[in-house]
Amino acid sequence: MTGSRAHTLFSFGTLMDERVQTALFGGAVPTSPASLAGYTTRPLKIIDPAVIAASGLDVHLILERRLGASVDGAVLHLTDEELAAADAYEVDDYTRRRVVLSSGESTWAYLDAKPLRPAERIVVVGDSIAYGRCDPRGGWAGHLAAAHIAGNEAERRFFNLAVPGSTLADVSEQTPALLAARRPDTLLVAAGINDSAIPAAGAEGDSDADGTADLARLAGSLDTLAATALGQGARLVVAGPSWLDEDRTRDYEGLRFTRARALALRSFLRTWCEANHIDHLDLWEPLRERTDLLVDGLHPTAEGHRALYEHLGALGR
Repeated sequence: MTGSRAHTLFSFGTLMDERVQTALFGGAVPTSPASLAGYTTRPLKIIDPAVIAASGLDVHLILERRLGASVDGAVLHLTDEELAAADAYEVDDYTRRRVVLSSGESTWAYLDAKPLRPAERIVVVGDSIAYGRCDPRGGWAGHLAAAHIAGNEAERRFFNLAVPGSTLADVSEQTPALLAARRPDTLLVAAGINDSAIPAAGAEGDSDADGTADLARLAGSLDTLAATALGQGARLVVAGPSWLDEDRTRDYEGLRFTRARALALRSFLRTWCEANHIDHLDLWEPLRERTDLLVDGLHPTAEGHRALYEHLGALGR
């Protein structure tokens, strides 16, 4: 293959094997020793016959978060074509994301495709729905916290720092100062419905009914959050928004919420996450047309929060 070796990829398993490199890239590629702090590995059963044939193994390794641990490996220097070949080689259990090596270098690595499954220390930031409003058990985040900590009470931590009324702009400004003391490996940003709202008084005749202009400004906030997470060695996960009952939320605390703008937010988040190799957990479907699961057309009931948690768990764990 030809082209500039513009990409670096941290490998901790079969991609370091010269036989695998020959099968994928046509020969050995330049490598250098490296380590990845804050991770350990666990075995993963492989069933794809092509991958087994290339590696000669039916059990590979996958990364898992562990405070104080590190994984030794190597950085591969790859062309566009070689990186694409590596993507094709990895099975669906893996996804390519940015990480920071022990040296401080940012690089690609293949992580667990379920972003919350390998997590040890999770921080949640967001608005009133992430905060758990209308549910004395703490909402979907409370359910997630209980399940996460129960998996390993001695090691796992969960911090819900959501603040009712927050927008992504608020979250991007407030989050950097909150992370260092909590040492998260996963930053779960609940992109709430506030980012699609417009003042109720100006709703009629609004020239940007689908919110396109406003949503374009959110890219800067998400870029900041991505940089913040990477700087902490944490994986950014963006969740939301959830479905709303427009007939009951036309004028809520001085704001107007419409389904068109909420859907525009949903589409924007999906597109931004795909373009930036960030995990997006879509929370729209579990409450769709389920008006009985919304207290006021916007905030889920306790049962609605439970439905969001179960859906989030299926996507992220």
